[in-house]
Amino acid sequence: MRVLDSHLHLWDPSVLDYPWLEGPLRARFAAEEIAGTIGEVGDERGFVFVQADCLEAQYLDEIDWVTSLAEQVGVRGIVAGARLDRGAATVRHLDAFAERPLVVGVRHLLQGEPDGFAATPAFRAGAAALAERGLTFDACVRGEGQLRDVIRLAAELPELRIVLDHLGKPAVGTAATPSLPSAEWANALTALAAHSQVFCKLSGLPAEARGSWSAEQTEPFFDVALEAFGPERLMVGSDWPVSAVTASGWNSGADAALDAGAIGAWADAVASWAASRAVDGDAILWRNAERFYRLS
Repeated sequence: MRVLDSHLHLWDPSVLDYPWLEGPLRARFAAEEIAGTIGEVGDERGFVFVQADCLEAQYLDEIDWVTSLAEQVGVRGIVAGARLDRGAATVRHLDAFAERPLVVGVRHLLQGEPDGFAATPAFRAGAAALAERGLTFDACVRGEGQLRDVIRLAAELPELRIVLDHLGKPAVGTAATPSLPSAEWANALTALAAHSQVFCKLSGLPAEARGSWSAEQTEPFFDVALEAFGPERLMVGSDWPVSAVTASGWNSGADAALDAGAIGAWADAVASWAASRAVDGDAILWRNAERFYRLS
């Protein structure tokens, strides 16, 4: 089974500054740590690195640091950090990517912005500049209000390739007390999928379950995404190391409470679900991410 993981994070607090890090995540997660999780990198394994929310002034430094690790880790593309609401400064920042060929897209974290932010003229101008440069946009949002903002963004900029991170972070409960998909979330996901340039990552649900998840718990959410997007616009993402934190780690804030097998367990859960639904597992596990990010 080959896996092109569309959502990997790497960081080292001794190299860059990440104000949000705390608990078991406030540690180094770089080449040595990922090697201890997946073993030797080969032709059947690859990653797309997604910006890890370091200080804004260090966004370009983050790209250069990850590029220095890319061959060792198996990073095939970088989704860089960028503020899309900075006007001329945004344009200069995006132009700096031309010297950094691994950059394939951008993430401006919307989950920390107020509802409606993605509809502001400044943000829309930055998103249009992304599209002009052939770069993708990773939309990381929380709640139906922000999902609706992404729907409007997709409608107004059909030339911008968008991927929804973590299925929009629906409420999934825990393995012991799972939640079923809400009608509001399912309807918003379906409306977003009506825009053919939008893809969706099967990722991030273990973190939403605070480390207490099961394959059975996730399948109703995968089913909604499959009905909305079809198998040709879904892609697997481990969200490592955030989604590798165990339930005890989330509950206690322990220094080392990560599941060493989390990447493989998540890929296996997605692959088993795809097989049970008789859909093309290789598309979800590899080809769709390669096509969306134009990595081939």
